Amino acid sequence: MKLDYKRTFFIGLAFMSISAFWQMYDSIIPLILQNTFHLKETLTGTIMAADNVLAVFLLPLLGTLSDKVDTRLGKRMPFIIGGTAAAVCSMLLLPLADYKVSFGLFAVALGVTLLSMGLYRSPSVALMPDLTPKPLRSKANAVINLMGAVGGIYSLILISTLVGKGERPSYLPVFAGVAFLMAAAVVLLVITVKEKKVAAEIAEKYPQEDEEYEATGGKLPSDVKKSLIFLLASIFLWFTAYNAVTTAFSRYATTVWKLEGGGFANCLMVATVAAILSYIPIGIVSSHIGRKKSILIGIVMMTACYLGAAFFTVYHPVINIGFALIGVGWAAISVNSLPMVVEMCKGSDIGKYTGLYYTFSMAAQIVTPVLSGFFLQHISYRTLFPYACIFSVLAFFTMSMVKHGDSKPEKKASALENFDVDD
Repeated sequence: MKLDYKRTFFIGLAFMSISAFWQMYDSIIPLILQNTFHLKETLTGTIMAADNVLAVFLLPLLGTLSDKVDTRLGKRMPFIIGGTAAAVCSMLLLPLADYKVSFGLFAVALGVTLLSMGLYRSPSVALMPDLTPKPLRSKANAVINLMGAVGGIYSLILISTLVGKGERPSYLPVFAGVAFLMAAAVVLLVITVKEKKVAAEIAEKYPQEDEEYEATGGKLPSDVKKSLIFLLASIFLWFTAYNAVTTAFSRYATTVWKLEGGGFANCLMVATVAAILSYIPIGIVSSHIGRKKSILIGIVMMTACYLGAAFFTVYHPVINIGFALIGVGWAAISVNSLPMVVEMCKGSDIGKYTGLYYTFSMAAQIVTPVLSGFFLQHISYRTLFPYACIFSVLAFFTMSMVKHGDSKPEKKASALENFDVDD
C-alpha cells in the first residue's frame, strides 16, 4: 500500500490557501485596526480573537454538516468551493475599506470573511482522511502540513516585498496576492481531485476495519487523569504565550523597533522556516530522549528567546537568531504535544481527546489577544515579551508534572513522517 503523493498534494491545496490567509490576517488586520481606525489595544485584541470564538462554534458544526451532505461534487467540495469564493470576494473589500477609512464597510467585510473561512476549514481538513486509507494518513498529513507552512511563507514573502513604508501603506497588493492563491488553489483542487469518485474507489479497495479498541465507557485512572489535566493546562499556557507574540508582533515591531512597511515579516518568516527545517531532527531526537523532555527543551528555548527579545530597544539582525530558535522550540512542542494527549486514551477515543487538545489551544487563542492587548494599551508595548516569558515559565512547571503519555515514539519509516504535526 503506497500513498498517492500527487493526489495528496492536490488535496493539500485547500489547507495551503487557509494557512496563507491566516498568516496575512494575523499580520495585517491589527495594523489596519490601529493605524487606520485608531482602535485601542484591548479592542484590537478583542477583534483579533473573534475568529477563534467563531471557530469554537462553527468548526464542529460545519464539519458535522459536511459529513451528512451528499452532492454530485462530493461531501466536502461544495463547502470548499463556496467558502473560498465568498472569502475571496469579501476579503478584497478590506483594503478598500482601509483606503476609504470606512469602518462600517471594514466591519461587514471582516465578518463575512471570517464566516466564509469558517465555512470550509473543517471540510478542507476532513477531505484528506476521506480520500486516504487509514494506514497512510500519517504520511498524507505530513504533506498537508508542509503545504500549510508553504502557504504561510507565501504570505510573509508578499508582506515583506509588497507593503510600502509609512504609517498607512496600501495593503491591496498583499490581499490580491493571497486572494489569487486561494482562487487558483481551489480551481486546481476541483479539476484534479474528483472527491466522489476517489472516495468510492478508496471505500472499495480499502474497506474500513473495526476499531482496535472497543469503547469501554470507563474513566481514566486517577494518575493518568492528573497528567492529562497538567498537559492540557500546559497546552493552554504555551499557546497563550506564543499566540500573544504572533498576534501583536507586527504592532510591536513598528512601535518599539521602528520597523517600517513589511519588515516585521522577516522575523516571522525566519521562525517559520526554522520550524520546518527542524521537524525531522526533532523527530529523531524525540525518539531517543522522549516527548516530555523534548517539549521541556522547546519551552526553555522559547522562554530564553522571549526574555532576550525584551532587552532589545531597536531592531538588530541578531534578533533573527532568536526567532529561529523560537521556531525550533515551537516545532519541538508541536511535534510531541498532541501525541502525548492521545497516548493517554484508547484508540476509540482519539477523536474525543484530539477535541480536548483543540479546545484548550483555541481557548488560549481567544483569551491571550485580549489579555495581552490590555497590557500593551495600559502599560507599555514593552510588556509583550515579558508576558510571553511568564506564561512559558508556567507551562514549564505544569509540563514537569506530567507523568504519562511519554512513551518514546518509534523512529519514522520515512523522513517525511516527522512532519506529521498539527498547529
